[in-house]
Amino acid sequence: MTDDAGVPKSAKGRLYVVATPIGNLDDVSARALKVLADVALIAAEDTRHSIRLMQHFGITTALAACHEHNERDEGGRFLGRLLAGDDVALVSDAGTPLISDPGYHLVRQARAAGIEVVPVPGACALIAALSAAGLPSDRFIFEGFLPAKAVARRGRLGQLKEEPRTLIFYEAPHRILECLEDMRSVFGEDRPAVLAREISKTFETIKSLPLDQLCSFVAGDSNQQRGECVVLVGGWVAPVGDEQIDSEAQRVLGLLLAEMPLKKAAALAAEITGVRKNLLYQFALELQKDK
Repeated sequence: MTDDAGVPKSAKGRLYVVATPIGNLDDVSARALKVLADVALIAAEDTRHSIRLMQHFGITTALAACHEHNERDEGGRFLGRLLAGDDVALVSDAGTPLISDPGYHLVRQARAAGIEVVPVPGACALIAALSAAGLPSDRFIFEGFLPAKAVARRGRLGQLKEEPRTLIFYEAPHRILECLEDMRSVFGEDRPAVLAREISKTFETIKSLPLDQLCSFVAGDSNQQRGECVVLVGGWVAPVGDEQIDSEAQRVLGLLLAEMPLKKAAALAAEITGVRKNLLYQFALELQKDK
């Protein structure tokens, strides 16, 4: 048996991880359409949602549900088809599977069984938002959805307060305002932020403002509290001219002080964190005075 390029095909099937449009259907790739039409089965997050995409493009491949509530139990069903030689495509409701969407357990099971997992790249909301946000994109972290409860959400944000990389979050529309308000409270009013909403859809909005102004913008327009939301926040920057030892440098220094003399710990901590050695040395002296 060979594939379309004439390359010998394994007796096992392939699992294709297929990205689908996040809004504009024209964003689907020709390769994705071909894979979806050629596989034996499509594992879909919501078959009712995916069937509309398939019907739009005239794809008649059978669909079966693979979502967060059945993924662990039903994974064996898809695995059986793959081991029998059938190719299977994995899709989520929109965008790239596994990115805050189901699919991780199936991909992990497939790889453990020696099945080839093939990515079919395409739309991804966080990357689309980052590409147009105007925030530093050379280093960033994706935090997915924050906790729904306010206390837990603020706690998570507190852990990220001194994160220097651009922060990217997904948020539900009914929580977007309170989420932004918590970010303002934790990160500060002046921290740069971007709300990317309804990306690639008719009412796409990409608004860049300091957090305080962004909160006011969203609070004053109920339309901004609807649809799919991506929030991007600029990374933490130490105040210019204010030499500080951030929480990570303090943690590293504390660990080293427990294992070696003060002078050596300060020197090694400086190499690891980039903070000036003399500053760390003085900080360590103050720590010892307080004990």
